[in-house]
Amino acid sequence: MLGIDPGLTRCGVGIVDVDRTRRATLVHVGVVRTPLDAELPVRLAAVAAGIRAVIEDHHPDAVAVERVFAQHNVQTVMGTAQASGVALLIAAEAGLPAATHTPSEVKAAVTGYGSADKKQVQSMIARILRLDAPPQPADAADALAIALCHAWRGGSSAPSASGSLTPAQRAWAEAERGARGATRVARTNVRSAR
Repeated sequence: MLGIDPGLTRCGVGIVDVDRTRRATLVHVGVVRTPLDAELPVRLAAVAAGIRAVIEDHHPDAVAVERVFAQHNVQTVMGTAQASGVALLIAAEAGLPAATHTPSEVKAAVTGYGSADKKQVQSMIARILRLDAPPQPADAADALAIALCHAWRGGSSAPSASGSLTPAQRAWAEAERGARGATRVARTNVRSAR
């Protein structure tokens, strides 16, 4: 499973293997960097080349990309959106299934809390993957978190094994069930009001 934390300056890429018990193992982690003074097309081409190289070297079975979210800095959002589009295009060119996940979805998957900060995510990634230290920079840890989120949601070939979920995975699954239940109640209320 390849996770991508899109960005123009630093694009995090992380690959994990997840077994039938949902135990994850680090395969690769890195950051594709582009120079700030380069033209936009050159930077996007560098991001594309970096992602292609990771796919060619490691042959992941799927790609997950962090979904672009609203920020006050329009320039940052545009760059992130462009890098995200490149990542999804490269996945399609490689014939890999691709998905996007929101930052809060990813944080909830690995920490059990959708508003976790960067240090909490990095710490949990180190624990989940049994690393001596959290991956640096944060973009690298975020890419691994995105990959784990997708794999644990059933986005990889690893089947669900509810009895072997970590506490964070259980909390996330419960929150997801609660959200689905609230949606069903709201739909029922709308139908009743008609």
